[in-house]
Amino acid sequence: MSSTTGLLAYCRQGFEPELAAELTERAALAGFAGYARAQRNDGHVVFVCEEAQALDRALPWRELIFARQKLRLLAELRGIDPKDRITPLLAALAGGGRYGDLWVEHPDSDSAKPLAGLARSFGNALRPALRKAGFLTEKDDARLPRLHVVFVQGDHLFLCAADARDSAPWPLGIPRLKLLPDAPSRSALKLEEAFLSLLDDAQREALLKPGMTAADLGAAPGGWTWVLTRHHLRVTSVDNGPLREHVLATGLVEHLRADGFHWKPPQPLDWMVCDMVEQPRRVAERMAQWFREGWCRHAVFNLKLPMKKRWDETKLCLELFAEQADRPLEIRARQLYHDREEITVFATPG
Repeated sequence: MSSTTGLLAYCRQGFEPELAAELTERAALAGFAGYARAQRNDGHVVFVCEEAQALDRALPWRELIFARQKLRLLAELRGIDPKDRITPLLAALAGGGRYGDLWVEHPDSDSAKPLAGLARSFGNALRPALRKAGFLTEKDDARLPRLHVVFVQGDHLFLCAADARDSAPWPLGIPRLKLLPDAPSRSALKLEEAFLSLLDDAQREALLKPGMTAADLGAAPGGWTWVLTRHHLRVTSVDNGPLREHVLATGLVEHLRADGFHWKPPQPLDWMVCDMVEQPRRVAERMAQWFREGWCRHAVFNLKLPMKKRWDETKLCLELFAEQADRPLEIRARQLYHDREEITVFATPG
């Protein structure tokens, strides 16, 4: 068993260097010494730090961009005997308090996905053993930390803890959204996930009310417009390309054949959303103009990232957007599960 402490965070496979750079920089800015352990395509990053609890509090999950999940690392167990994984795990938990729930999982990577069956079966065996030893409550209790057992190999796992109020509420940090048959495109899942991940419960209730107005820039074939109409918003869909007929048939959509980079609304709108394929800095500047001119109150937009220096480009674009918007904004950004080489940004008056 290793006494490694710090944070364990999941990410999209291939984005481990970006997450490592983000954790390293954010930890340093918060005054914590440590270093990242990352290997490309592992789907996770370990940030080693002796002050794990304090660092965990200093880096809220909602503020991290490339982390699908953030966990506080309790121990790392290597070379476990497959015939008895439970005994060393219980020994590692000794003196560590009680937990209100148990998740046994694995990173979302090609190498770790085959461990899904092991995670399920081991969870079934571990749960009663934890309860018998007094480490796990008889019924789920969200007031207590959640215990995570994370397999990266059959004989190599991490023991972690998470605060339910400061971590992703979905196993592997992935919201399981279903693409409905009438969705015009798979991109609809991006906006659905953005509303779920980047807005809190109160914001979803207050900011997505029937009758609100919105613009969808670069709307064709209508995936994001369709999501907005499902919230009963009135949408101006701006794109020279066609929209699916059933999206127009909602009666909530006006389709304008125009360039989303040059069109401006005749009056202020509640929402603007944008998923146009364009250089990220150009998008950031255009989105900032919408807020600077008072054309919208809230926005969700995507920034397509370059192949290299993606963390640097992310910082630059978000700083550029915040500066040129010229007004106080609350800005949240994340690489969503349904994103690829991009991040999604939510902005609202701060």
